Amino acid sequence: MKRVTIRVPATTANLGPGFDAFGCALSLYTDVTFEETERGLEITGCDEAFAGPDNLAYTAYCAVLNTMNEDVGGVKIHIDAHIPICRGLGSSAALLVAGAMGANVLRGNKLSTQGLLNITNAMEGHPDNLAPAFYGGLTASMVEGGLPVTVSFPLHPDWEFLALIPDFDLPTSLARSVLPTQVSRADAIYNISHGALVLKALELGDEKLLRTAMQDRLHQTYRRKLIEDYEKIEALVRSTGAAFCLSGAGPTLLCVTQDPHLEKKLARKLDSVTKNNWQMLPLYVEFQGAHVIDWE
Repeated sequence: MKRVTIRVPATTANLGPGFDAFGCALSLYTDVTFEETERGLEITGCDEAFAGPDNLAYTAYCAVLNTMNEDVGGVKIHIDAHIPICRGLGSSAALLVAGAMGANVLRGNKLSTQGLLNITNAMEGHPDNLAPAFYGGLTASMVEGGLPVTVSFPLHPDWEFLALIPDFDLPTSLARSVLPTQVSRADAIYNISHGALVLKALELGDEKLLRTAMQDRLHQTYRRKLIEDYEKIEALVRSTGAAFCLSGAGPTLLCVTQDPHLEKKLARKLDSVTKNNWQMLPLYVEFQGAHVIDWE
């Protein structure tokens, strides 16, 4: 095999209180094609600023080959990304996952998915987006002894996700810079208890419980100040009965509901309470993680 295309789903991390732990794969995708050549590195499909050796797909590709003690050689990488960059939907994780899986497939699948997660987690620093990108569905992860441990959780089939994506980005580095280095015992207990109930509410399809459980004191309290109109949008969404949280580090805001008419309800009012342009994107849970869609 000399060429392979990997499809990776978008992911939403945290789901409110599950900071750096919870993640869910969603029906938005980045496809990355890797073709072994004799011409060094060539990257297409992205801005020229990202078309060099620091590209995340390429760095993950090299990291896996180095783990295998394989020569990197020449490679042509084409990126067809539909996951918006720096919007809290796992665009960076998608490239890392694609690069790791692309290298593994081209060299005979010598590593397990867990092995690929270990490598990419060492690069990313936390597995909340990586785990659902690899495995699909809803996951919770921790890092023990430097290695990620991931489990999957069931989801009630009636949930619908509506992503509110603004026309501005929010770099993860900035979103992390505003977080405190220490938190109170009360806030730690608050998040532990709410996080446990988020997972149960998602399993049961209990919308009332999810609305309450999806609140947080570790990161959203601080990050909301970076997102203009956050409070107005939150109040609007909560008035419809939907659950609400930041998607990852933001600035995308996520509505979780069982109301098939939520988008229409918000469309009539969203523009009147915001200063920026917000795209409403209906999504569903993607239960298939990263996988091969084309090869030769």
